[in-house]
Amino acid sequence: MKIIRLFIQVAILILLSIYSKANEVKREYYQLTVYQFRDTTQERLIDEYLSKAYLPALHKKGIKSIGVFKPIANDTAKIKIVYVLVPFRTLDQAKDLPGLLMKDNEYLKAGKTYLDADYKSPVYQRIENILMQAFELAPKMQLPQLSSSVKDKIYELRNYESASEKYNISKEKMFQAGGELDLFKKLNFNAIFYAHVIAGSRMPNLMYMTSFENMEQRDAHWKTFFDSPEWKTLKAAPEYQNNVSKAEVILTKATAYSDY
Repeated sequence: MKIIRLFIQVAILILLSIYSKANEVKREYYQLTVYQFRDTTQERLIDEYLSKAYLPALHKKGIKSIGVFKPIANDTAKIKIVYVLVPFRTLDQAKDLPGLLMKDNEYLKAGKTYLDADYKSPVYQRIENILMQAFELAPKMQLPQLSSSVKDKIYELRNYESASEKYNISKEKMFQAGGELDLFKKLNFNAIFYAHVIAGSRMPNLMYMTSFENMEQRDAHWKTFFDSPEWKTLKAAPEYQNNVSKAEVILTKATAYSDY
């Protein structure tokens, strides 16, 4: 009987382990592509490529919830920007995508003007790809729950750089174990993602995006955040001092063809 009970206990532990792994929430990966362009001609060609070729091809491959955003500051900037945020289930999915696109005849046809652009008339100035992995406490992208018009919605992209890897770990801990992420949830910042940057030009850093019905709501949310006792306590904690060396705040609007 003791042998039978032991066998049953071992079997239960194995089943629990299998169940736990099967239900483990896997952290997504994100690719943020940054297009730099100078004029309306380049902007039109980028928009046509993204809306008619790139997004449809990704949708066909099961990649949904692709965000395309333009900074409000584009109006006065010399070098203007388009951000394209793509979620991936695995790193392999991100790695394999370029090769798969080049075998997609519909994509090649729809994107021909962009793909075959002459070097004397480039479609863009430069492209940067930033690869990220979602935070453990925010493993999946959350689509914003907003009801206002496209022209009013605000998508706020934030980039926090740190002076060293150790300080970067401290800032990520501040978000997760420290409770900063929970405070964002409590105050309904409609966060789309929080992520650790794996590869990019400004490491070590983390990035995240929140969303709002309009600029007035955005400003009110941040005032409430900075005035909250939770934030005042958190920012004063000794273990989180000096963990951000540079904070970049980018206010954007979604394009008409963005998935959200």
